[in-house]
Amino acid sequence: MVVQKEITIKPKPRGFHLITHEIESAVPELTRIKAGLAHIFIKHTSASLTINENADPTVRTDMEKYFNRAVSEKDAHLYDHTLEGPDDMTSHIKAAIIGSSVSIPITNGGLNLGTWQGIYLCEHRNYGGARELIVTLIGE
Repeated sequence: MVVQKEITIKPKPRGFHLITHEIESAVPELTRIKAGLAHIFIKHTSASLTINENADPTVRTDMEKYFNRAVSEKDAHLYDHTLEGPDDMTSHIKAAIIGSSVSIPITNGGLNLGTWQGIYLCEHRNYGGARELIVTLIGE
């Protein structure tokens, strides 16, 4: 079985957001797969996807703090690509560092994430808008 869907994640403020349940809800076919793989890809260059802590929300705020220090908008004057503001090029850099996709095993109709793992939408823009994801399920 192969299923591929494009789903829209509603606009979120800048930061790191758990979207595991939004993805699972959008692909009910997941429950029919005994063993397989889910691949989730974001169709944007200023937001990213990763897997990390799903329980303590301070992990998400600390991730935002870290990336804002590592790729600071205070240094926006160093970049040429700032047409859309100081968060423009810095968002592209953060997205390149974190990545545009995640792959997760599917086991017995569900995403086989660890107990404390969840899928993050990493919104790097101040006003990023809705985000489009491609979810591909492959399995039996």
